[in-house]
Amino acid sequence: MAADAYDRFMVRYSRQLSPQLADFAGIRPGQRVLDVGCGPGALTAELVARLGPMAVSAVDPSAPFVAAARLRNPGVDVEQAAGEDLPFPGGAFDAALAQLVVHFMSDPDAGLSEMRRVTRLGGVVAACVWDHGGGRGPLSPFWRAARELDADVVDESQLAGSREGHLVELFQAAGLQEVEEKALLAGVEHASFDEWWQPFGYGVGPAGVYVATLSPEARAALRDQCRRLLPAGPFVQSAVAWAVRGRVP
Repeated sequence: MAADAYDRFMVRYSRQLSPQLADFAGIRPGQRVLDVGCGPGALTAELVARLGPMAVSAVDPSAPFVAAARLRNPGVDVEQAAGEDLPFPGGAFDAALAQLVVHFMSDPDAGLSEMRRVTRLGGVVAACVWDHGGGRGPLSPFWRAARELDADVVDESQLAGSREGHLVELFQAAGLQEVEEKALLAGVEHASFDEWWQPFGYGVGPAGVYVATLSPEARAALRDQCRRLLPAGPFVQSAVAWAVRGRVP
């Protein structure tokens, strides 16, 4: 199942970001909040814990993720939709959040503009993206190894918001004001190199898709290159995400 594969690949990291992003956005009881690109529902669960299910809505373009988010967060209105075309009226929410989503939007400018549209005047739009551009994302050792073997590999370092300051630029272009940026931290202990490597075979995200395109020989070479960059284990893989918030004028 897609949600289970994503859990094993990334949720151990993203779950640590959820309370930090909610704090940064100033989420508090009495608000109505939207989770854009909710995936299986890591941030959704954090919002429910703070606000209750009836105060939280969520969207994701993936049907399996929508099904998983509904199952894991009973009572939450979870709809299948892209961030660039949100199925809500203007000003419907006190805040709209997007965790590890903006860089995967087909049109980040349109997605952030939609998040602004559905947030009330004076409300908050907030998002975070891994620092792939700065080499401090959870997958940075993987992409470093891939580039050492193939200088032409397309990694995630050029994706929207994945370097310091770029998400700020996107927020300002979307017409948000009082825009602020903050680094969020996460770290996951891996029992061994093999435990770290295994999820790359699940086909999740750009890294998983890249691994799936490799021949068995090339995959083995990439695995060996990653092994040279990482301890045998146990070890902690630390990561940084850039979070940005802005207010709707």
